[in-house]
Amino acid sequence: MAVVPYKEKEASKKEQVAEMFNNISHRYDFLNHFLSLGIDILWRKKAIRLLKADQPKQILDIATGTGDFAIEALALNPDRVVGVDISSGMLEVGKQKMKKRKFDDIIEMQLGDSEKLLFDDNTFDAVIVAFGVRNFENLKKGLSDMHRVIKPGAKAVIIEFSRPKRFPMKQLYNFYFKSILPIIGKLISKDKSAYTYLPESVDAFPDGQDFLDILSEVGFKKTECKPLTFGISSIYIGQK
Repeated sequence: MAVVPYKEKEASKKEQVAEMFNNISHRYDFLNHFLSLGIDILWRKKAIRLLKADQPKQILDIATGTGDFAIEALALNPDRVVGVDISSGMLEVGKQKMKKRKFDDIIEMQLGDSEKLLFDDNTFDAVIVAFGVRNFENLKKGLSDMHRVIKPGAKAVIIEFSRPKRFPMKQLYNFYFKSILPIIGKLISKDKSAYTYLPESVDAFPDGQDFLDILSEVGFKKTECKPLTFGISSIYIGQK
């Protein structure tokens, strides 16, 4: 059964995820950096460095949110970065951010469904996703579409939460994620469900080798997993 933010509602996971991000969009950036102690910024930088040798000119950022990963991708000196998200609230915050920082000529923010991307086959030189794939309603469908829109030889670089396996990080992580994070998230964002959904969606996500197997199944080759910060997150790489 799909893990959803609002269990009392009949709407699909996709609709609920969009609603949740619309609800928390005004506090999302602050909460993201605050709850991860700013480590998420370092994770994004590390992921982008993995694409440096490829020098991608057209980059697609899926589940772009407010565009932090898209901005990080500018370090690669691309011609264009397209950020796609299903939450209009998050995109609105992102568009304001791009305008303010004068990135709106190179970063394009679009409303769109990551499982039905409105791009031709073989369009992009790289696809990036940060903390978005576990929110897909149909994981394989979303990953297949990513594979479809990148050029042969191009890479997908995905950051996602994973579950630490070793003592004491495993215990600390579980306590923080399940007891502390929902309380802080509720206080600041006023949406309790968003931050109980987060640990539940991470628990349900097929991390590590399981995720690499799914990437291979949908057509990616040379798949790799690079654990980050004691296994709290991982970077996954796959090539078309």
